[in-house]
Amino acid sequence: MFTVLSNTWALLLGMTLLMLGNGLQGTLLGVRGQAAGFSTLELSVVMSAYFVGFLGGSRLTPELIRRVGHVRVFAALGSLISAVLILYPAFAHPYVWVLGRLVIGFCFSGVYVTAESWLNNSVTNDQRGQALSLYMIVQMLGIIAAQALLNVPDASGFLLFIIPSVLVSVAFAPILLSISPTPAFEATKPKTLRALFGVSPLGFVGMFMLGSVFAAQFGMSAVFGAEAGLSLAEISIFVSAFYVGALLLQYPLGWLSDRMDRRVLIMVTAALGGGAALLAFGFGQNYTVLLVAAFFIGGTSNPLYSLLIAHTNDFLDTDDMAAASGGMLFINGLGAIAGPMVTGWLMSVLGAYGFFLIIAVMMSVLAIYAAYRMTQRAAPNVDETAAYTPMMPTASVVAMEVAQEYAAEVAEEAAAEAEAAADADAKEVNNGAAW
Repeated sequence: MFTVLSNTWALLLGMTLLMLGNGLQGTLLGVRGQAAGFSTLELSVVMSAYFVGFLGGSRLTPELIRRVGHVRVFAALGSLISAVLILYPAFAHPYVWVLGRLVIGFCFSGVYVTAESWLNNSVTNDQRGQALSLYMIVQMLGIIAAQALLNVPDASGFLLFIIPSVLVSVAFAPILLSISPTPAFEATKPKTLRALFGVSPLGFVGMFMLGSVFAAQFGMSAVFGAEAGLSLAEISIFVSAFYVGALLLQYPLGWLSDRMDRRVLIMVTAALGGGAALLAFGFGQNYTVLLVAAFFIGGTSNPLYSLLIAHTNDFLDTDDMAAASGGMLFINGLGAIAGPMVTGWLMSVLGAYGFFLIIAVMMSVLAIYAAYRMTQRAAPNVDETAAYTPMMPTASVVAMEVAQEYAAEVAEEAAAEAEAAADADAKEVNNGAAW
């Protein structure tokens, strides 16, 4: 772990600052948009635009990197992010914010692609799992810490937009001054959606559902807080609770997933998240109930992302795992685009607490579908399943492919160890017979 930190500390520090900026701007737009008189539906479109840009960036950035290199792409996208953050308060109009979120989503996706390429290049194969875990942790910590900045006094109305702009600008210094450019990479051609559905219907459907749930959390939780009349301090703690739950429950659920039928765990985890959302829908006027519900919604939805990837890998050859990552990311992106808009529509019809109802429905449908899939085919042998690798739903195609490659390496090592153990047992039996 210390070796990984020594090789990647500048990159991880830069990513922490980037997540501080990204986490703050997402929450801030929800609060300021509501104060500026934007309708809930308008804010939902603003939030969805981020995921449209993010999906586009994940497709186009690899080609940009091949043309001009990592450093130029990284610096250019960072400059655009800082500029848009400053422009938000100057042009407080829904159409302008939609365009800004589209650009920022594209840029952050490209930044993640570039940073994750550097991360993969700076560690050895046996350090890859630790590097991915550290990367996920700093992303979570950055988003959680960003919510505290929402409470900074802002008499002018501009300061809270300037802070993320500065954080993003500063984030590039440790990265660009300490990391040399990596060779241009070739992204793996993704599997077709039909082929991916044929491999794992549960993984396919689940990734779409989770895209909607995560995007609702990431984009609309602050809008809910503002609509429900929470104070800024209460909103910041409420939004943080989603990511605290994700951080604390990721590894226990991962440990369980390597020791049981993952479909059972997916069903139970989704049902727990859906139950927490229903609890908030019915009793969310109590702030403590809100925090508990947010903790368990975030603590189930984020690990479910990694669980569904691992479950899909259980039915793939190791050579096909990386190719599946692009298709899964695309499915998740489609769900993420739809999530805020459906949530915003339901909130405009039912009021603020419609936010929790759509999450409850999505998670419950996922739990029911997981139960149904258990009746359609037998579970793979637990000893032969793919390794669980913790992942954030904000990961780019690069991190997805790295995680898939890591899972394939672990599976190959486990198979080699099992084969060696079987050979040793056979040799011992033969020696005993000869004696």
